[in-house]
Amino acid sequence: MRAITIREPGGPEVMEWTEVADPVPAAGEVLLEVTAGAVNRADILQRQGNYPPPKGASEILGLECSGTIAELGDGVEGWQVGDEVCALLAGGGYAEKVAVPAGQLLPVPGEVGLLAAAGLPEVACTVWSNVVMDAGLTEGELLLVHGGAGGIGTHAIQVAKALGATVAVTAGSADRLDRCRQLGADIAINYREQDFVEELKKETSGANVILDNMGASYLGRNLDALATGGRLVVIGMQGGVKGELNVGKLLGKRASVSAAGLRGRPLAEKAAIVADVRENLWPHVERSTVQPIVGQVVPMAEAGDAHRALDEGGVFGKVLLAARS
Repeated sequence: MRAITIREPGGPEVMEWTEVADPVPAAGEVLLEVTAGAVNRADILQRQGNYPPPKGASEILGLECSGTIAELGDGVEGWQVGDEVCALLAGGGYAEKVAVPAGQLLPVPGEVGLLAAAGLPEVACTVWSNVVMDAGLTEGELLLVHGGAGGIGTHAIQVAKALGATVAVTAGSADRLDRCRQLGADIAINYREQDFVEELKKETSGANVILDNMGASYLGRNLDALATGGRLVVIGMQGGVKGELNVGKLLGKRASVSAAGLRGRPLAEKAAIVADVRENLWPHVERSTVQPIVGQVVPMAEAGDAHRALDEGGVFGKVLLAARS
């Protein structure tokens, strides 16, 4: 098969579309013929040499894909050759084929289509596990989403609205904020021109849940933006890895701070998340109240261009990599 490989850590130019050995499904896995993959920030970090794959995972980039089941490994039940699925991966999505644990498969939702479904598994599992399963967002609460125009953000807006929550977002331009409003955001804050803590406090008593992709640089202000009993969930480090936390303020607000990745979790934990997503979130996707937001589709062989587009920050939603036309 052909796949994107990395000559050495560096910029988008180090990625090459080359021939590699076909993957072989182990027991409990299926082999997918990939229709499309999707680009995530973690892929950029791995390309740069800053985010190695977990032990035993494919060295090939790609944390999600869509495709058709071509082969079943020993012991796989509930799936058949020819099923159209999308999959959460620990790696391997930038390729024509990939082996996936059966517990990380999701059926392609009815009206979504096989190509667009490639942009669902990583965002769906990340948002659902952190915002709903862990932070417990419920109807009537306020969710603040940093990076509302990205793949995670556009998905989180829709999920929160489907659950009956109010949504505030930050983004870096009026156009991107307008598009967030179109998805359902109630409060839109331009982080280049406005202080999100001040803007949030003008209209609310603070956020019940904050989904943060920035990490260290936002830690103090995120705590200021929390309501009493609020929950801060950190899922990214775009603003650095070390920050200072005012524990007195945390205690005074009876708040909590958590941080959780998805890629390195044990298979059983990932399977449990995927099962919960399928049972509780997938019905919203089937009804189109939650949809994949695709900003750009690039041929997989030109993955470097997709990385450049994400680096430049102009994409709204997900960037997909089409493995087959």
